[in-house]
Amino acid sequence: MPGNDPLAALREALALSPDNVPLRQHLAESLLGSGQPEQAEAEFKAALALAPESTGLKLGLARAFLAQQKASAALVILEAMVQRRDAPGLAHVLLARLQFGRGEVPQAVAQYKLGVEKDPAAADLAFAGQLGIDSTAEDSEVVDGRMRAAWDEPGGAATEIERPKINFESVGGMEALKEEIRLKIIHPLNHPELYKAYGKAIGGGMLMYGPPGCGKTHLARATAGEIKAAFIAVGINDVLDMWIGNSERNLHALFEQARENKPCVLFFDEADALGAKRSDMHHAGNRHLINQFLAEMDGIQSSNEGLLILAATNSPWHLDPAFRRPGRFDRVLFVPPPDAAARASILRILVKGKPVQDLDLNLLAKKTDQFSGADLKAVVDLAIEGKLREALKAGVPKPLTTADLLAASAQLKPTTKEWFATARNHALYSNQGGVYDDILKYLKLT
Repeated sequence: MPGNDPLAALREALALSPDNVPLRQHLAESLLGSGQPEQAEAEFKAALALAPESTGLKLGLARAFLAQQKASAALVILEAMVQRRDAPGLAHVLLARLQFGRGEVPQAVAQYKLGVEKDPAAADLAFAGQLGIDSTAEDSEVVDGRMRAAWDEPGGAATEIERPKINFESVGGMEALKEEIRLKIIHPLNHPELYKAYGKAIGGGMLMYGPPGCGKTHLARATAGEIKAAFIAVGINDVLDMWIGNSERNLHALFEQARENKPCVLFFDEADALGAKRSDMHHAGNRHLINQFLAEMDGIQSSNEGLLILAATNSPWHLDPAFRRPGRFDRVLFVPPPDAAARASILRILVKGKPVQDLDLNLLAKKTDQFSGADLKAVVDLAIEGKLREALKAGVPKPLTTADLLAASAQLKPTTKEWFATARNHALYSNQGGVYDDILKYLKLT
């Protein structure tokens, strides 16, 4: 029934006037406010295609990215916005949050103060407290924008342990990557006696990099499911703490939790935020965290046998080179956008269980060149919205067709192009040791 969708009237009005930017922005804001950030992202992008210079739309898209934890995508928008004198105060505050999450505390303090100076309504007192701004506590002091703990507390961070139900069959394409993971992770666990005969330890680390939305996190979770291992997903918020020294303790606690649940896949998303180049840091707090990370990976105090450390990043050039030494992330794997066969496989998974009719997945795969897995999900979601509109009017569900998905894909652009524009420069001009040769091969520049 139309009455079940509070945004039905707004959608119908937009269907009659698809180029109405304020109406589309209103729908996007409503979707974001109702906890539907993926749909909000699609609407903000559609509105920006009509009004590419709109500050409000850019800020809205950044908020939609943040709501989905797409930190890198949000960072690109916000960094460009704050270069303008007319940037809203909220843009500076949101950028400060991202900088704080990356450990760039002094920069975060400066951005936050500038944002509040421009717009007092953008102030966030809880976040200001994390930054150590205007702190009046008698038993703490502000150091580099963070508070130093005045007492020692036992314990540390702990996060949820998953037992993933998915495996490699749930991952479309990526056959070469799967084979690398089998060789490095799965075969050692299934044939421990062979590996021990050759003196090869069971465990180790692999770093996956590539454009956002191409399935790095999904592949990590499927790896744990493939070997029926525990899975611990670590985000920057699980580690970083406003008290000096607590971040290192949190990281140690997470490694200990993984060691106690072996075999275990310990997965670090946005790894560059925790392991940025020490040469780029201006204060010691973050360098201590990276040193702790390296020590944990080396297993100096505890054995990492049976501990599988996976990490994902969209910006491998920001990662400290020490992480790529043997025994740490000694396998660096490029995760490209899915090829045509993989796109067809991903679409098959995405439409499974939904009403469909005579879908030509090969044609759809051909027409969605350079689309990431996340982009393909956006295509399916957009097509389903159109069919829901029809079903609400007709009172019966109608199946998805090839034409529906082609029409949806025509409204979206692949998000990977922006990443490759940056990656190309690093691969051409900062490719010491050939670590980014896979990017050059993908772009056919070699």
